[in-house]
Amino acid sequence: MKQEELQAIASQLKNPTGEKGIEMGNMMNETNINMTRHSIQNLNISKENKILELGHGNAGHLEFLFEQSENLKYYGLEMSELMFQEARQINRNFVSQKQAFFSLYDGNKIPFEDEYFDKIFTVNTIYFWQEPEKLLLEIYRVLKPDGNFCLTFAEEDFMKKLPFTQFEFELYSTEKAQKLIEKTPFTIVYTETQTEKVKSKTGELVDRAFTTIVLEK
Repeated sequence: MKQEELQAIASQLKNPTGEKGIEMGNMMNETNINMTRHSIQNLNISKENKILELGHGNAGHLEFLFEQSENLKYYGLEMSELMFQEARQINRNFVSQKQAFFSLYDGNKIPFEDEYFDKIFTVNTIYFWQEPEKLLLEIYRVLKPDGNFCLTFAEEDFMKKLPFTQFEFELYSTEKAQKLIEKTPFTIVYTETQTEKVKSKTGELVDRAFTTIVLEK
């Protein structure tokens, strides 16, 4: 693939737009579903929790999230206008029942008051954080005391084999992510790395190692 094509893939992954973006949203939902479920399961959701997700893509996983407990409220923040629209469309029933709320944001400031959420999670977004430490402090701010935040990402060793990650991506190993977290008041409660088989862009199955770090306020 040419540099321009690789660069185009990288920016679609960061901020899906246009028809290609819809395809990218569907593909991300499929390839990330295991990681997303792993993140959701590690939140230990209980009834009436308010849950925030950063960078939800097309949010094809909401049904799974709502199966975790009763009377949940889900809030999704997205930088991509297209994914915001897609998520609202796919989850229109949850939106009309006032169970799911979607908003756009700038990727830096979380537009909610202090101590608003019981649980927060994000999957495969850390590579694109403009100011990682500041964003973690924002997450800390909007989380209730004793609340949990799950950070899920694919390991650097896997990601650096993908040709498009040389553009726009900041890659993380578990150690690097832990070092970043140590700069904040969060406590790391639990870390788990799993390996799964995923289809590569060329259609073959490859092993992907991903990590979920569970943090507590």
